[in-house]
Amino acid sequence: MKSVGTIEDISIDYKTQKPKILLVLNERECISSLEELKEDKLSVEIKKYRNKRSLDANAYMWVLISKLEEKVNIPKDIIYKDAIRNIGVYEVIPVKNEAVDRFIEAWTKNGLGWVCETTKSKLEGYTNILAYYGSSTYNTAEMSRLIDLIVQECKQLDIETMSKSELDSLIESWDAK
Repeated sequence: MKSVGTIEDISIDYKTQKPKILLVLNERECISSLEELKEDKLSVEIKKYRNKRSLDANAYMWVLISKLEEKVNIPKDIIYKDAIRNIGVYEVIPVKNEAVDRFIEAWTKNGLGWVCETTKSKLEGYTNILAYYGSSTYNTAEMSRLIDLIVQECKQLDIETMSKSELDSLIESWDAK
């Protein structure tokens, strides 16, 4: 079961000295599902809620990338990966030299936009990896920057794009979802 809610209280159980968290969930319908799980050991993950971007925005990005592919004769995946690098949502991770290839192989299996670049590390025996996140993890602001970049590339090549107001509407629809 997945739900959205807030933490109302955090305390320490007097007997066990373990943390107790009181959650307030947005959906009432989940009560029966929770009752069934009451005595079971659970796997729990709590993370900050983020609005999902609309599929329309993602689809529009790929429409533009396809138009760029036709115009410049560069494969879509290369255009996309280049845009991901230009947006710059990445972590710098020092990795032992002998583990670099394995790390890159594992990271890039996450998806098309999960790209790695290597740079020299100040730590002896290590290489710094710039591990870029794919757009599937982007929040609204990051996805907006990605689409803006692709739109600018299209405009430079006289490829028709949505108007500014239509693009703004797409961005607003991410926040509404």
